[in-house]
Amino acid sequence: MLATFALIGLLTASPAATAEDSTRPDVVIADFEGDDYGGWKADGHAFGDRPARGTLPGQMEVSGYLGRGLVNSFNGGDDATGTLTSPPFRIDRPYVNFLIGGGGFDGETCLNLSVDGRTVRTATGKNREGGGTEALRWDGWDVKDLAGKEATFQVVDCRKGGWGHINVDQIVLADASRKPAEAVRAIVLNHRYLHLPVHTGGPKTRMKFTIDGQTVREFDIELAEGKPDFWVFSDLKSYEGRTLKIHAGELADPKALDAITPSDEVPDAAGMYKEKHRPQFHFTSRRGWLNDPNGLVFDLGAAQGQGFDRGVIHLFYQHNPYGWNWGNMHWGHATTLDLVHWSEFPIAIYPHAYGDWAFSGSAVADVDNTGGFQKRGTPAPPLVAAYTSTGRGECIVFSSDRGQTWTEYKGNPVVKHNGRDPRLLWHAASKQWVMAVYDEGEKRQSIDFHTSPDLKTWTFASRLDGFFECPDLFELPVDGDPNKTLWVIYAADAKYKLGRFDGKTFHVESGPDKHTLWHGNFYAAQTFSEAPNSRRIQIGWGQGITFPGMPFNQQMALPVDLTLRTTPDGVRMFAAPVAELQSLRDAKHDFSNTTLEPGKNPLSGLSGDLFEVKLAAKPGAAEEIELNLRGTPVIYDVRRQDLVCKQIRTFLPLVDGELRLHVFLDKGSIEVFGGDGRVAVSVGVIPDDANHALGVASRGGAASLRTLEVYPLRSAWIKP
Repeated sequence: MLATFALIGLLTASPAATAEDSTRPDVVIADFEGDDYGGWKADGHAFGDRPARGTLPGQMEVSGYLGRGLVNSFNGGDDATGTLTSPPFRIDRPYVNFLIGGGGFDGETCLNLSVDGRTVRTATGKNREGGGTEALRWDGWDVKDLAGKEATFQVVDCRKGGWGHINVDQIVLADASRKPAEAVRAIVLNHRYLHLPVHTGGPKTRMKFTIDGQTVREFDIELAEGKPDFWVFSDLKSYEGRTLKIHAGELADPKALDAITPSDEVPDAAGMYKEKHRPQFHFTSRRGWLNDPNGLVFDLGAAQGQGFDRGVIHLFYQHNPYGWNWGNMHWGHATTLDLVHWSEFPIAIYPHAYGDWAFSGSAVADVDNTGGFQKRGTPAPPLVAAYTSTGRGECIVFSSDRGQTWTEYKGNPVVKHNGRDPRLLWHAASKQWVMAVYDEGEKRQSIDFHTSPDLKTWTFASRLDGFFECPDLFELPVDGDPNKTLWVIYAADAKYKLGRFDGKTFHVESGPDKHTLWHGNFYAAQTFSEAPNSRRIQIGWGQGITFPGMPFNQQMALPVDLTLRTTPDGVRMFAAPVAELQSLRDAKHDFSNTTLEPGKNPLSGLSGDLFEVKLAAKPGAAEEIELNLRGTPVIYDVRRQDLVCKQIRTFLPLVDGELRLHVFLDKGSIEVFGGDGRVAVSVGVIPDDANHALGVASRGGAASLRTLEVYPLRSAWIKP
């Protein structure tokens, strides 16, 4: 039963006393309003030679500082480093207050208070991940125990890369703290979900859910303290009937917790998947951020035939359920019966603890129960997943209920190293499990191979240099010949090599250079384990395809079948959209076997948002052939044999003298498969609400259209 939340109320709802409540004025140590740093000493380049006047070049907008100046170590960007040290002063108030923002890295982007040459207090900004905000917020320390001591402040920036900077302003000694008090609200859990309001770009708050003093959820959220941009949710079904405490630190108004709402449905359940810019046949998460596909596996638990009736198909993915930007990495979960229509399920893998996030990995069906994870009395083989626990290492979890719940292996982590993203596979020839996992060292990035008889005990076997994160490894027949196979290996950028793999070592046979199939917004792709009929089905993340103003962000690319084919340049990998997508087609508009004359547009009568287009044309005298999809041109440069779409220009040779394109247009993206799939392009497009037109054009001369078929597509979110 999923009944009602009883609202017990706000246990701590008022901020701490402010400096204005004191009878003595604050002692201002530094307000950074001058034309230089005065007696403060700057070393390195990060702080420049004077206080910043707000936002620096290349930086998100900085807010929350007082007056015109502040310390901002983004001088020269995130890779600049340095320190800024104050003259000595005497501590003669019980509190130190200051405004701080920027990077949240202990010892690397911080403000330190030192006494007798020893750091006695330290504070950082709040940002460690993509997104975030440059807003400064009040922080501070109780320094009663240091009364009368001589001290110094030092602002430190020794961090390079994302959020490798610190912002500080208005350092004062005071009789009262300005640090916001923690707000706490208690609720009896009688509904399944808590709805949480989000303001994208607002200050991040660390939120914690506790039951009987034990933390059951902890995450960062841009909690709306006014009108929200959208609502996210937390599924608390397993804690029904118990009292939950919601803890939130550093809220300007602790009453913001009052807006958190109990419900038996997810937010706007009736309107979900119908949002204005929701992709209609690319997978997107119902709420929050999505990135790498994880744990793609066919579940053999319902094995009865040779097709999709063998069981459900699982897609797990990197997911921030609490915001529009990257962060709070969980494993989201969805399933399909046909690779087209998806159903979302509760979070599959929660982080082990705050800061120990559930990063990418993979899943397999342990058909022979080599790990001993199969529960007695369950006929289905267990699903086993490996993922990177960022605080521990590579970890194993298993499921005996078809992926609905997961249990941690007690011996975790099974591999500890400087890397992430384990890819599991069964190597039949050597009768052992293989883990291909990203590893890095000084000036080295590689895929490491470990082997195991049981998914528990792993032995390092070999290393292949030159690949960065999210590896995949599989065998494919060449030209469909099962007696002639090659192994494919690639990492996050999808650039691949071909060779032989003996279960321990990958022997490259395709030369020193990597080959490229995918271009554009495509990253961290993975193929499905246990796919029937020897299919090798791949899904990638459409990295950078954003949906501003929506309650979700990012999408998956279309599922494709991968094959190896012999070309004049050697064996290459091809990608073809899975045939199951044809189930979305409406009536065909056929313009085949015609001449495409300059200035003519056979598609002028068509308009809409969702289309599949198939084109095969002999260029003839044409210099360019163009498809125009709601204002976005897809151009073929005949002389150079280049395919051009937005920022992408790539070589696409004619096939038997023909240009062959297979194109999919969705609300936020275009995917183009050229040359029967030798080239694949994924690009994001900003929806133009005023332009729904399609066009095809020839420039410089006429082209001959052997095939021009246009299919309006139905939404995949409408179940057949």
